[in-house]
Amino acid sequence: MKNSQDFQDKRVWITGASSGIGKAVAMELASRGAKVAITARNEAMLHRVANEIGKEKCLVIPFDVTIREDNHKAAEKIKELWGGLDIVFFNAGTAEYIDIKNFDAAIFERTISTNFLSMVYGIEAVLPLLRNSTTAQLGGMSSTVSFAGIPRAEAYGASKAAIRNMLQALRIHLVQENIHVFTVCPGFVRTPLTDKNDFPMPMRIEVDEAAKIIADGISKRKQEINFPKAFSIIYKLLSYLPSQLYTRLMLKTVRQA
Repeated sequence: MKNSQDFQDKRVWITGASSGIGKAVAMELASRGAKVAITARNEAMLHRVANEIGKEKCLVIPFDVTIREDNHKAAEKIKELWGGLDIVFFNAGTAEYIDIKNFDAAIFERTISTNFLSMVYGIEAVLPLLRNSTTAQLGGMSSTVSFAGIPRAEAYGASKAAIRNMLQALRIHLVQENIHVFTVCPGFVRTPLTDKNDFPMPMRIEVDEAAKIIADGISKRKQEINFPKAFSIIYKLLSYLPSQLYTRLMLKTVRQA
């Protein structure tokens, strides 16, 4: 299979792998020869994913990624069973949208805990394992929205911008230890999470296509894996607009919605 040699017998850990992008990436990497450890809170769903992948290639590690100590316990379990890790993809996440008339700080607390702090806890837990790999890669799920803030996504966007900034800085440290750091910044992908959205999602792609793009990006050791290409370019260009122009543009978009 394409690039199968790049992942043959690689030890990979993916969080948020019970459905959506995490599940699809786990299946894609396993099809290319990797052994995958999959994490989410729902153990039953994880076992269904493991059955699809093949239990001989899959390690099920259910826990709540927002609990710091449990990240360390999971990393220790992987070390005990596999001896270490080669690739980690922190994909677990959630999305809640703001009602400006009923501004709720709890949405920020939940979103930042699940999307950002869980990744921080995970990185703390896995770095000792990755330091023993000669082909180590560490990556996380950000978003195109991290490049420019959009209304209603204040909490989600803040968490994803924090992820992109953190990984960019960590890349500078960890490249000196031969640990490659990658950031995934997708646009809209058809998943159970985006199926709940009540707004237009231009250029939305299927989850299997997204998984192939991510796997190819990891294989090529890209620093940023941005897709769909046109959507990512548009979003990056928006971030360069003068603030007043960007505000007027977003205000017009909101009024038309």
